[in-house]
Amino acid sequence: MTKPIARDLIYRGRVNDAEIIELCVRWYITYRLSYRDLVTMMAERGLELSYTTIMRWVIRYVPEFEKRRNRYARRIGSSWRVDETYVCIRGKWHYLYRAVDKRGKTVDFLLRPDRGIAAAQAFFRKALATNPTRWPRKVTLDGHVPRHCARRLLRRENPKWKYVEVRSCKYLNNIVEQDHRAIKRRCASMAGFKSFATASITIAGIELAHRIRKRQFSFWPGRRRRGESPKQQWARALA
Repeated sequence: MTKPIARDLIYRGRVNDAEIIELCVRWYITYRLSYRDLVTMMAERGLELSYTTIMRWVIRYVPEFEKRRNRYARRIGSSWRVDETYVCIRGKWHYLYRAVDKRGKTVDFLLRPDRGIAAAQAFFRKALATNPTRWPRKVTLDGHVPRHCARRLLRRENPKWKYVEVRSCKYLNNIVEQDHRAIKRRCASMAGFKSFATASITIAGIELAHRIRKRQFSFWPGRRRRGESPKQQWARALA
């Protein structure tokens, strides 16, 4: 009697192998490839896929990959640089709030349809929820008034905000502004986002790939192990 193939539960019910799904999702969020480019590349391997199939894989598995990767995330610094950039969804500009520490490591991100006080508050809450053991010591902002108002209003929720030093220096924010380029470059090669939900998940995958390039994950104590390919590192992270 033939034994069933052991598969991760998240791939239950899928016709294609888990390796093919992980490969397509990893290549899409890492490299400047379109869904149709991946369809062509898989066809050369003898696999007939639809671009909508790969799109559904990205939407389904990026949140799961992000959750499993975050188990191995390195600690971030306590000096944050906060800024936002623009993303076009259905012909309208939306705002991607992002923060990095002084060494360029990604702290967190949040996509919002506006850039008001509520959006800035939501971003700060999300950043602290993602990094509960690393309270910021310094926060560098630009001259955008709603972000400063949001930071002052957060004092009512948590008195720790009173001891956070806030700076407004455009030169200190060059780090996060330069870090925007990797995300903008990947988004520019796409045909455009059609919905807010799809854009949020896809950008989360792009941010995940960007954090991997910056070596913000560690799967073993001590120094980084040499000789492991990206495929082996992904297999270790998703195990």
